[in-house]
Amino acid sequence: MIDLYYDLTPNGRKIHMALEELELPYEVHWVAVKQGEQFSDEFTRINPNSKIPAIVDRDGPDGQAVRIFESGAILHYLAEKTGRLMPKDVALRWETTCWVFWQVANQGPAAGNAAHFTTYAPDAGIDEPYARERFQAETRRCCAVLDTRLAQSGTEFLVGDELTIADIACFPWTRVLKAYGIDLAEYPALQAWSTGISTRPSAKARVAEQPEGSGMPTDLTSRQYEQLFGVALAERSRSSTALASWPAHRLRPPTH
Repeated sequence: MIDLYYDLTPNGRKIHMALEELELPYEVHWVAVKQGEQFSDEFTRINPNSKIPAIVDRDGPDGQAVRIFESGAILHYLAEKTGRLMPKDVALRWETTCWVFWQVANQGPAAGNAAHFTTYAPDAGIDEPYARERFQAETRRCCAVLDTRLAQSGTEFLVGDELTIADIACFPWTRVLKAYGIDLAEYPALQAWSTGISTRPSAKARVAEQPEGSGMPTDLTSRQYEQLFGVALAERSRSSTALASWPAHRLRPPTH
């Protein structure tokens, strides 16, 4: 049995989808991010970084319970545990690993920051045009990378001719991009891939009995905003005013 520590986020969806694909027995433990439950002593014993998802495999290596945190690490662990969702060919296994690392280092952070400055900051009355445009641009760059890869792959998947953890890593962040101002129609190969993955039972599976207070962190109080994002709203307003007064050349986005 695997204990899945979960809330409704793209990273959480990665692991839920993998568990469904692998048909492994699991039990969901909701961690209400909006309520700050990820900072509890109980949860930080599982993930000291206070982020979901995390798992505890009660039947880990040598029959011992093992905790795994970070979505990319969890995907690799589940693939290794079951011998599935990874190609048998060694070169393709490394290609898959590269795309998982790419996702957690590029697509996830870019889209996550785009989400913050298009959804969560405005929800708190904060408008940061430079930050919003910067992370939307980086998210579009990541979409172009995926679109090119998928157009060249010759199959329905990122690597090889079967679903792998690379697809599972990238799909949940791709499916939510419309809410962050990204039009997938501009990336035809990516859109076709996303549509195909979305038809899988694992992508449609829902976690039952969502508790009140879980889900996307909108309509936050000032205290919740500071707890979740680490910045007091009053301080953020002052920094926004200071940013607006900077010379234009200081606001150019980095080229890397």
